[in-house]
Amino acid sequence: MKFYNAYINQYLKLFNKASRWINQIESKASTTRQRKIDKSELIKDVEQYPDAYQKERAERFGVCQKAIWQALKKLGLTYKKNSTSSESRRKRPAGISTKKTTV
Repeated sequence: MKFYNAYINQYLKLFNKASRWINQIESKASTTRQRKIDKSELIKDVEQYPDAYQKERAERFGVCQKAIWQALKKLGLTYKKNSTSSESRRKRPAGISTKKTTV
């Protein structure tokens, strides 16, 4: 019986919440939230320190490294620190021979 009453109470809470949402007359005004990282400042930082790590940029901006990563990704700024192909340094899968065998 207790389970049944708890189930009914939960259903009524959800039903009341949904009916309040449906009957809402005014829509809430949308606002744009202020970003921690200014895009133009980040671009200037990348130009000034092209070889800096994301952690170093995060310390300069006072945010975490993930915030810098996300901002750089949104701006489409990606770079590699070396100019050689990563394919030449790629490890070969274990158990597969790369030598040619003649029959």
